Amino acid sequence: MRTVFTSLERAARRRPGVHRAHWVFVTALLSCVLAAPLPAEVLKVEIDGAIDPIQAEFIRKAIVEATDTQAEFLLIRISTPGGLGISMQEIVQEILNSPVPVVCWVGPKGSHAASAGFFILLSADVAAMAPGTNTGAAHPVFPFGMEDEVMLEKVRNDALANLRSIVENRKRNYDLARDGVLKSLSYTETEALEGGLIDLIAETEEELLSKLEGYEVTRFTGDKQMLSAKGQTVRVLEKNFRERVLSVIASPNIALLLGLIGVLGLYLEFTTPGAVVPGVIGGICLLLALIGFSLLPVNYVGVLLILLALGLFAAKVMVQGFGVLGFGGVVSLVLGLLLLIDSPYPALRIGLDVAIAVAIPFAAAFLLLMWVVVRNFSKRASTGREGLVGLTGRAKTKVDRRSGKVYVHSEWWNALSEQPVEPGQEVRVVRVDNMTLWVEPVGAEWEDPELAGRAGSP
Repeated sequence: MRTVFTSLERAARRRPGVHRAHWVFVTALLSCVLAAPLPAEVLKVEIDGAIDPIQAEFIRKAIVEATDTQAEFLLIRISTPGGLGISMQEIVQEILNSPVPVVCWVGPKGSHAASAGFFILLSADVAAMAPGTNTGAAHPVFPFGMEDEVMLEKVRNDALANLRSIVENRKRNYDLARDGVLKSLSYTETEALEGGLIDLIAETEEELLSKLEGYEVTRFTGDKQMLSAKGQTVRVLEKNFRERVLSVIASPNIALLLGLIGVLGLYLEFTTPGAVVPGVIGGICLLLALIGFSLLPVNYVGVLLILLALGLFAAKVMVQGFGVLGFGGVVSLVLGLLLLIDSPYPALRIGLDVAIAVAIPFAAAFLLLMWVVVRNFSKRASTGREGLVGLTGRAKTKVDRRSGKVYVHSEWWNALSEQPVEPGQEVRVVRVDNMTLWVEPVGAEWEDPELAGRAGSP
């Protein structure tokens, strides 16, 4: 603004005929125009998929962005099967404390806001749904059929208290909301509107914005606020690169694949030092997997079962012929993968089909690598003094405990023997003492020792 004023002042000085009153009028008019508030906007974000820590962080960032830019309101489009309770609670807390109004819309057609999404929808200043959507089914559950009546009662009562606080302040129907938790009932958009769970039904975002024009909302603090949505620019807030990467690796199946690739890569590097590439790839994948699992509720029983499976695979290689070890390793690995993520929601845990599809190839690859390593370690040395033990040759002279000469490995050696060996007789090396071979007779005499010299003497 100061630059504009400076330019106008210079122009006025170059035109002395322009009256000073004109300059004052132009300056005042320009000040009013530039000082006028810019039209507000509607900030939009999407919850598409399971509720996890990345979604909670993204919603928190969106509310901060909407507050800083003085957005008219924040629009959250929801399509989720549910997710982690702690992440859901973080999102609800951010919505209830948001300085700007929050509008949650379940859409488009075919979407749903189940379980954790039900709580998020009810916590909004304005709750809306599109035709052909549903919400509810929010009964707290434990993973893999675990039944603990005391713990379940505590979790249920806590969820009901949280829900009661939300719906009473939002003036929604607590009875229907309670049935959605206790009885796992799910409601269509019409049932939710008629039952007083939501405020609006809108087929599209354009229809939703039209219905929100002049709509009065009561904030959680009790203050009234009129929304102005007509002609507002809707700006979509996208996840940044970091959030997109974390969203991908926070998927249990992706984190699992990265972890297995990391383990195999590091195993190859340790067994074949200097390969470099397997070690680099394995290290990166393993670190990414650890980051992904740190964002998920990991069950340590599953971790122990996976470690047990690796131990059984190693024992299978060492103890030949015991197929029960390999079978037990596969079963332990599958169970460990199923129990690894402590979540009742399929979107946040490893499925049975994925566990089997991953466990069998991984077991085969691990067994193969272990067999190669064990075979290399158990193979007799082919170089150095250890490589001479077991080789056969011919005696050049008589060999006894005092002296002798033998031809072994295309070389002439000083040799000693516990048993007398005649010239030309076949011998086998039993041990190496410094530069002297200890041999034993194993075959018939050698008729022409000079033939060996022609065949490979030094």
